Amino acid sequence: MDISNHPAQAQQVYCSVVVPFYNEEELVERFYNRLAKVMRTLDKSYEIILVNDGSTDRTGEILERIALRDPKVLMVDFNRNFGQTAALQAGFDHACGEIIVALDGDMENDSFEIPMFLDKIAEGYDIVSGWRKRRRHGWLLRRVPSMAANWLLKRISGVALHDFGVTFKAYRRESLQDICLYGDMHRFVPAVCSRLGARTCEIVTKHINRPAGKSKYGLGRTFRVALDLITLRFTTAYLTRPLHFFGKWGLLLFALGSIILIYGLIRKIIGWFGDGFDLFTVHGPLMALGFMSVITALLLLATGLIGEMLMRIYFESTGARTYRIRRLVGLGKSPGIPPDAPPRSDRKSDDVGDTPDDTVWPPRTIMT
Repeated sequence: MDISNHPAQAQQVYCSVVVPFYNEEELVERFYNRLAKVMRTLDKSYEIILVNDGSTDRTGEILERIALRDPKVLMVDFNRNFGQTAALQAGFDHACGEIIVALDGDMENDSFEIPMFLDKIAEGYDIVSGWRKRRRHGWLLRRVPSMAANWLLKRISGVALHDFGVTFKAYRRESLQDICLYGDMHRFVPAVCSRLGARTCEIVTKHINRPAGKSKYGLGRTFRVALDLITLRFTTAYLTRPLHFFGKWGLLLFALGSIILIYGLIRKIIGWFGDGFDLFTVHGPLMALGFMSVITALLLLATGLIGEMLMRIYFESTGARTYRIRRLVGLGKSPGIPPDAPPRSDRKSDDVGDTPDDTVWPPRTIMT
């Protein structure tokens, strides 16, 4: 994820707040006023990125007005409705902050709680997620499906969060560096980042009844979440070893099919010298199962091998790494070497001076 697409201007921004909007004309001004008020109380530099996700009402017009009068605000305007995940991705791509906070623009989250998230990040966490412990949604259509989905997500990802679905989260910039969001995967960012060792915590947040407008969520998204769970399991556990995912099932089916076919071969040979036992008349369906198992096993193994080739092409062509370094210590260097510094083999030696201290790493500057 390239999270540095502002116009070229060197600038240090401590916190970026990313907010997606879709048909929220009644709430935009009220939300912005509260958010701007709390951000001004911070003794840190900040920016606000408001994403208009193809709204069909006056949301885009209001956001544009806000962006023109407040130099701290950037508006990202979509051509059409691409969905919440794409809106968050666009916001992350244009964020310059060392810390990136995301929350919905429906005012169900209290923006005055942002300092709590920043304090937790300052304690050393990479991701801080909100937990709507006392939700005000209906039980049948929202809370029960959400509880089931959160339980499954916790089991599959191994990340102990109670509320994966909440947008209200804070991220260190480095945590999002190699993450690209597709489909409805925005709610799974902590699970995906955990694969690279991100430290995650959870804090209880308020859940407020939206003061106006209508919720854009419903029971229909439950089915999309169920499908996304398969993607999540694969990307968190088998992204760098797809053959292990397909291969174990392929070997199991190959073993099953081989046992069936060997049994059929033995019975056929015995029938030749015995009473003329007709294998396919007596065990036709069983033999068909054996052939299908072997063929399916070969297809799974081939898919795994293709996945291995694609995985290598992806990592080698994009320069993405299968690991993430928190810091480097030793060889006379300060522990403050940037974690995304090139490997030792890629660094150029400095001919000036005889001591390691003569090579000074530049401060981390975000180009905006």
